[in-house]
Amino acid sequence: MKRTANIKGLFNGPGLIRIVGAHDGLGAKLVERSGFDGVWASGLEISTSYAVPDASILTMSQYLERACEMSDAVSIPVVADCDTGYGNSNNVIHMVKKYEAAGISAICIEDKRFPKVNSLLEEGRQELAPIAEFVGKIMAAKNAQSSTEFMVVARVEALIAGWGEKEALLRAEKYVEAGADAVMIHSKAETYDEIVSFAKKWGKRSPLVIVPTTYPSIMADFSEKELLSMGIKMVVFANQGLRSAIKAMNDTFAEIKRVNGIHTLDGKIVSLEEIFHLQGMTDFKRQEKEYLKSENEDVSVIMPAAGGPVHQDSIIPLLADRPLCMIDINGKTLLERNLNTLKELRIKNVNMVVGYKKESILKGLDLDGVNLITNNDFKVKHLLHSIMLAEQEMEDRTLIVYADILFDKNLIGRILNLKEDIVLVGDNTYKKFGKRNKKLELIKTSETLTTGKREIANNELFTVKKIGKEMDEIPANFEFAGITYLSRKGTQSLKKLYYEKKKELEGKSKSFHEARNFDQASFTDIIQEAIDRGIPVKVLPVNSGWMEIHEFEDYRFACEKIK
Repeated sequence: MKRTANIKGLFNGPGLIRIVGAHDGLGAKLVERSGFDGVWASGLEISTSYAVPDASILTMSQYLERACEMSDAVSIPVVADCDTGYGNSNNVIHMVKKYEAAGISAICIEDKRFPKVNSLLEEGRQELAPIAEFVGKIMAAKNAQSSTEFMVVARVEALIAGWGEKEALLRAEKYVEAGADAVMIHSKAETYDEIVSFAKKWGKRSPLVIVPTTYPSIMADFSEKELLSMGIKMVVFANQGLRSAIKAMNDTFAEIKRVNGIHTLDGKIVSLEEIFHLQGMTDFKRQEKEYLKSENEDVSVIMPAAGGPVHQDSIIPLLADRPLCMIDINGKTLLERNLNTLKELRIKNVNMVVGYKKESILKGLDLDGVNLITNNDFKVKHLLHSIMLAEQEMEDRTLIVYADILFDKNLIGRILNLKEDIVLVGDNTYKKFGKRNKKLELIKTSETLTTGKREIANNELFTVKKIGKEMDEIPANFEFAGITYLSRKGTQSLKKLYYEKKKELEGKSKSFHEARNFDQASFTDIIQEAIDRGIPVKVLPVNSGWMEIHEFEDYRFACEKIK
């Protein structure tokens, strides 16, 4: 019981113990971060957080739940304010077993009758339990604990009830005889005189705990050494955090009301980044990446987006300060829509290769979880080079998706269910769109498609015979949609082929299929090399699920169709 050992060790060690009140995990974490020795699971704070009086209204289970929440949030000891023990000795036995099992370091119970009211309530009912009854509770608590490190603090309320110092000393003595590990002597006086007097007469018969809510000057007028010499071992700052939080929230809400907005709050409230830090988001993301598996866990996505500006006059004005993937489609960029689609498919290993105007991508999107890779030589080293900059992420199944296309979830789902090693997505309806202002990457297959065939609902695959931009449209069967699926075997084959050709051609002026040289090679060039080497390459025919945004007409169509 690490936390229990901590509090007992602190009582047995040198120095004054300082603990601070909290009512939830966040408050406890702030206490720990501020450097205090422990957390006081305050009954007042917990009941206030429920917006009910501190008057034995909540159940033990509700208090225990909050104490557990605090204990789970911190590594410092948690001392629980347990009112009167939630009933008689039998209730105390049950309580101790539950709190100790939950890792709470110590419990503090007070010698009032049930139901109690808060000790500092003006003209509040302060009825003390008979000494014998409370002694029975202390003995029951000590007998119920399983670890010698667990502590039971007896809270003496005689000064609160107005029964005087003599009664307080008598009660404290009997509680220690019954086995209490420490005595909390409570007072609502505005000066510390009765606390100091009690401490001197107590004579260090057991450690004393004080709660200086109403007599705060004791901490200024006495040094730590002087407090320890009086036998005061622990100080509880019981409710200052809650009270300051209420004031801060009231001030913030008043300001929002005053200005009818939140634009004046900068610098007055913490940032969201601070909230995420307190929540433990860094660990959360690491754990999610490590443990949260899905059927697409082994899929890596490579999105090359490093290329230079487009050259179609109709769309150039929209792209003066950004690459094509950052064009806005009804409030979301093309890239943002594609990344959201991949998230829906629970594909987490997304790698994006940037270059041209990369600063607009970095500033314009929340790229949390996306691995950014920079092609600093994008002007001279083209698409194939960009893709292979991410080759370390290409270990298992790999999806290569051009950044200037828009795709839907169903299409990606279809291609990920295929068993072949290298599969391209090809659209067999491209001819009906007529003349385009760019050279299309076309695919010719070994098989002949049936004339007029438009609707293909199954996953029938065709064998790619030739691919590239320099192909006549008449013998071609498909337009390459810019989406490629590689199995683990297909990924390794393509990587091996790439490094063979790189060793052979890099730095030389010799052409590589349709490219002037190897540095300027496109992805289709390495695919054609694979075909020429006898590596099977298939095409999945589609007639929907994707579109390329290359001209203004494409953009207008996308904005009309995408909601």
